[in-house]
Amino acid sequence: MKVLIRQLTDEIQPKIRSEESTRLLPLILLCSFCTLPTLAATETFKNVAVIDVNCHSKFTRDPDAHPRECAVKCSASGYGIFTQDGKYMKFDKKGNEEVLSELKASVRKDHLRVDVAGDVEGDMLKVTSVKLL
Repeated sequence: MKVLIRQLTDEIQPKIRSEESTRLLPLILLCSFCTLPTLAATETFKNVAVIDVNCHSKFTRDPDAHPRECAVKCSASGYGIFTQDGKYMKFDKKGNEEVLSELKASVRKDHLRVDVAGDVEGDMLKVTSVKLL
């Protein structure tokens, strides 16, 4: 009798665990989807200074003084923006390519400003749109 009870218990326990897992799965998925937006928050920055990575520390006080000619020449280092609070955020590859294209087409000598939107990931901006002003 004890052997029979033991066998039945051994067969039932995995089924109970499996049913519990099946019930918990939607809750686990919901929690993981809720945390995704905190990992990449989309933000828009209006009329902010854009400057290449090489020169950003030299022009912290007056990024508008940075010449377009230098920004194009230093394009290999990539670009970024100074936010309104003075923080420097680098662009991803797509953003770098878009800004370089706009800088090459521009006739502005300096005072390089953009409207840009993208997903913020740490100090990196994954650009979804950028327009040189």
